Amino acid sequence: MADAAAGAGWVLYLLECEGGSTYAGITNDLKKRWDAHCTGRGARYTRMCPPLKVLAVEAHPDRSAASRAEWQLKRLSPDDKRRWAGEHALDRARQAAFTR
Repeated sequence: MADAAAGAGWVLYLLECEGGSTYAGITNDLKKRWDAHCTGRGARYTRMCPPLKVLAVEAHPDRSAASRAEWQLKRLSPDDKRRWAGEHALDRARQAAFTR
């Protein structure tokens, strides 16, 4: 998981946004994507509900695998997404880099 947060390969990430909602996405550069979300250049959803922190990251070997995992994650209920985040949470040191 540490490599995933460092930007190695493709990753599926889950953000906690203002209002307690979550946002799932994929990227091959988590730091760059986090910065885009935080400055309003990310997804339309995160422009309306700015991200507060990265809850979880899961590494994938390629974009296709990450996209399939994203589709599955987005089908989960909010409670199940939070459970998934608990299983894929960043360690405290990495969490600090992805928290507003």
